[in-house]
Amino acid sequence: MARPSTLGALKQTVWASPERRRRTVHDEMRANLRARLAAGQPIFPGIVGYEDTVVPQIVNAVLSRHHLILLGLRGQAKTRILRSLSRFLDERLPAIEGTETNDDPYRPVSRRGRDLVAKLGDATPVTWLSREDRYKEKLATPDVTIADLIGDIDPIKAAAMRLSYADEEVIHYGIIPRTNRGIFAINELPDLPPRIQVGLGMMP
Repeated sequence: MARPSTLGALKQTVWASPERRRRTVHDEMRANLRARLAAGQPIFPGIVGYEDTVVPQIVNAVLSRHHLILLGLRGQAKTRILRSLSRFLDERLPAIEGTETNDDPYRPVSRRGRDLVAKLGDATPVTWLSREDRYKEKLATPDVTIADLIGDIDPIKAAAMRLSYADEEVIHYGIIPRTNRGIFAINELPDLPPRIQVGLGMMP
């Protein structure tokens, strides 16, 4: 069955229901995990030895809509578990085509997304993100900057477009905004410089 390619067509599907429109990533993961549990499907295929310890704790965390911190020695499948969390996302998710922040067609957050909806209305193009598109991870190293993670002002873009530094159009988004409506994982968090950890802690 063909997926809608415009906002107008999307409004004629289940994606227009109030439940879908206000559902968060935590809600989505919870619903899909509950469906797997009800069907008796394996939660983390290929990961052995954690059935009575780690897996139940992760299940409880996802069902409770929590964020996760995995602690353990190297080689204990932490990264593999994190990457497996994407299986709890929907197979596809609609987003405004061409937006760096995977904007929700009903609630765009970027300047480009808002402008497209204002200009094109129901003709706004919609693309469909896969589970893999919605998972991003970053290895924390001492050289990681706030710009890498959150973003920064791009002076070249500002000069080329003749825009003020205060204009939203000159923002260069980091990996976290680019993972909007998805799962972001950071490996070896203690290796981040303290000032970067503080910066992350100040994010909403």
